[in-house]
Amino acid sequence: MKVLQPPGWAPPRGYVNGVAGRGTLVFVAGQIGWNAQCQFESDDLVAQVRQALLNVRAVLAEAGAAPEHIARMTWYLTDKQEYLARAKEVGAVYREAIGSYAVAMTAVEVRSLIESRAKVEIEVTAVVP
Repeated sequence: MKVLQPPGWAPPRGYVNGVAGRGTLVFVAGQIGWNAQCQFESDDLVAQVRQALLNVRAVLAEAGAAPEHIARMTWYLTDKQEYLARAKEVGAVYREAIGSYAVAMTAVEVRSLIESRAKVEIEVTAVVP
């Protein structure tokens, strides 16, 4: 994949502005922080982020894809302030589960998610060459 960085733009922190790729597209539906049995093991944001990212990895694997194939992510968070306050912890969990790949990202705060205990939902598009 090719990182898209317009000339003269300051590089963003923690993501890239765009990614171009060629291959098989894999679309991963929003994953939340519950386990394979649809049970929450924690109400902690960082723990839920870790589990949601592990869930993303599991779905990618079904397509023969891996984290390095991720082109874009959208994060839906129920508490922007908690996310910002715990950004270093979230970043560490991200690097642990996904790595440090160049991914186009969007994060938005939402009032709530469909599952009441969910604090984060992450959807992904990947490109497998």
